[in-house]
Amino acid sequence: MADQTDMKAHESTYHSVLGMLKYGAVGCFLIAAIVIWLISSGHK
Repeated sequence: MADQTDMKAHESTYHSVLGMLKYGAVGCFLIAAIVIWLISSGHK
């Protein structure tokens, strides 16, 4: 089994990965929304 120091390192890595995924998903959504807006406004 993992000792306590390994669990602390694991939790730290886990929380940083979750943070990157959260902000990455928001960033991808914003980029997709901008691309869709640019494509739709180009057909006047």
